[in-house]
Amino acid sequence: MTADLVIRGGTLVDGTGAPRRRADVAVTGGVVTEVGEGLDGARVLDAAGQVVAPGFVDIHTHYDAQVFWDPALSPSCWHGVTTVVAGNCGFTIAPVRPEHRELLVRTLQHVEDMSPDTLFAGVPWDDFETFPQYLDAVERRGTLLNYACYVGHTAVRLYVMGEDGYERQPTADELARMRQVVHEAVAAGAAGFATSSSPTHNGDRGRPVPSRLAGIEEVDALLEPLRELRKGVAALLPGENVRHADVFDIQRRIGRPVTWTALLTVKGFPWHEKIMADTDAARAEGVEVWPQVSCRPLVFQMNLREPFTFNMRPAFQELMDRPLEHRVAAYRDPAWRARAWDDLQGRSGPGSLPVNFDSLLVAESAAHPELVDRRVTDIARERGVTPLDVMLDISLDEDLGTRFWSVLANNDPDAIAWLLPQDNVLIGLADSGAHVSQLCDACFATDLLGNWVRDRGVMTLERAVHKLSGEPAAVFGLRDRGTIEVGKAADVVVFDPDTVAPGPLRRVRDFPAGGERLVADRPVGVRHVVVNGTVVRADGEPLPDALETRPGRLLRP
Repeated sequence: MTADLVIRGGTLVDGTGAPRRRADVAVTGGVVTEVGEGLDGARVLDAAGQVVAPGFVDIHTHYDAQVFWDPALSPSCWHGVTTVVAGNCGFTIAPVRPEHRELLVRTLQHVEDMSPDTLFAGVPWDDFETFPQYLDAVERRGTLLNYACYVGHTAVRLYVMGEDGYERQPTADELARMRQVVHEAVAAGAAGFATSSSPTHNGDRGRPVPSRLAGIEEVDALLEPLRELRKGVAALLPGENVRHADVFDIQRRIGRPVTWTALLTVKGFPWHEKIMADTDAARAEGVEVWPQVSCRPLVFQMNLREPFTFNMRPAFQELMDRPLEHRVAAYRDPAWRARAWDDLQGRSGPGSLPVNFDSLLVAESAAHPELVDRRVTDIARERGVTPLDVMLDISLDEDLGTRFWSVLANNDPDAIAWLLPQDNVLIGLADSGAHVSQLCDACFATDLLGNWVRDRGVMTLERAVHKLSGEPAAVFGLRDRGTIEVGKAADVVVFDPDTVAPGPLRRVRDFPAGGERLVADRPVGVRHVVVNGTVVRADGEPLPDALETRPGRLLRP
C-alpha cells in the first residue's frame, strides 16, 4: 500500500538515543506506518543529506493567551518544535471569573511582559471561565502545533479568593475549593499543576503574585489531585516558601514527576554542581525530580516603560500600574532619582543587592543610535552622572522607547556545557510566549543543535535529539509521540546538521493592538516539519495552507 507521505533519503535519529541510521519514514493517517529503505508514497519529502528526527518538545512556554491570536505558536513552529507545554510558573489565563480578568491581566503584564492591550484584544474572554472550558476553547479553534497546558496556582487562587488571593492565606473551605478546581482541571486534561515561589515574581501594583503567599501545606493540597488521578507533572519555581530542598519531599508525597525552573549557571558560583549532586542522589532512590536547564544565556532587553529587572526595588515598584505621565514625571524628578539610585545600589533594605550596571548596554535607541551597544557605565563616566541618570535621560528623549540589554544569568559557558548532557535534567526555560519584547529563546532547539552539539561537541547528536524529543515526551506522559516508531504520531523535523542555527532576532509589531515582540523567524537549516502527518514546513519555508488545516492536537495527557 502506498503511504500518504514518505520522508526519503535521510539519516534517521529516532529520539530514543539509538545510533543514527539510513532510513525512509512512511506516514499514513497521521501516524508512522513504516521505517525502512526504498519506501514509496503519494507525496515525497527529500531528506538527502539531512537528519530526520522526532519533532521537538518545548516544555516551558507561556502561550496560554497567544494560542488564540497566533495558532501557529510562533516562533516555536519555525524551529522544529511540534509540541509545546504552556501554563508554566502558575500564570495561566484560566480559571478566571469575569470580574477578575483585569486583575489577572495586570498580573501577566508585570510577571511575563504581556501587553494588557494585546491580552484584552486577542483573548476571547467570554468563551471560558473554568480551566476545562479553556481547554475546550483552544481545541475548538485548533493549533498548528500540539498543545498542552498546566493549570496555574496564581489563577486558581484568584478564581477562588478574588483580590484576597493577593493578600492572605486561604480558609479551610477556600483551600478545599482550590483543590477541587485543580482536580477538575487535571481530570479534564491539564498537563499538571504549576506554581511559583520566586521572589522575582511581582504582579499587580508590584505585590508578590498570589502563589508566593502559599506555604508547603497549600502546595501539597493542590498537588494531591495529581497523586489521586495518577497523572500530570508538577512544575515548581522554588524560592521563598517552597525551597529547592523541598522539591524532593514533594515528589515523594505525590508520586508524580516534578520539574523545576531553572538550574541556571552563574559564573564563579558553582551552585549547579551541588544541585546536580543532590538530584542524582535522589534519583538513585527513585525520586523523579527534573531541574530544567537552558543552552541560552538569560539575556533581557527592557525599557523604562516596563523595567522588569528593576521592579523589585521600592522606587520602581511604586510606579507599577501608574499612568505613563506619572512615571515620566517621577523620572524627571531629582528627588525620585536620588531615592531610586539608593534602591538600585542595594540601600533599600537588608539583603538588597546592588544592580550590576556594568552588564547593562544600550540595545536600541532611535534618538541616540550612536550609543547602541555601549555600556551604560561608560556613558555615565563621560557625562559625569550616574548610570541611572544616563538610562533615564536617553529614555526620556524618545518617550521611554530606549531598550537596554544585559545578561542576567546562565553566563558560564563551561558550566552550561557540563549541564546540558546530564541524565537527570530537562532542556527547558525557553519562556516562549512570555517577555516577548525583552527576549526570544524559543529558538533553543536550533541553538542547541548548532552551537552546542555541532560546534562545541558537548554531546552526541543522538543524545541531543533524545533530550529534545523522547525524554520530555516520556516525562509528560506523551506516549504516542516523541520518537519515530511505527504506530506513533508523525511529528517529524528534518534539518541539516552542518548548518542548523537559530538565525537572527528582529523586532516586529504583529500582535493584537499593535503589540511588539522579538522573533527568530529566519532559522537556518530547518528543512521540513511535519505535525501529525501534515507538512507544515517544506524546503525551508512555512506553508501558509497548513495553518488553515491546524493539524496540531490538544494533548490531554
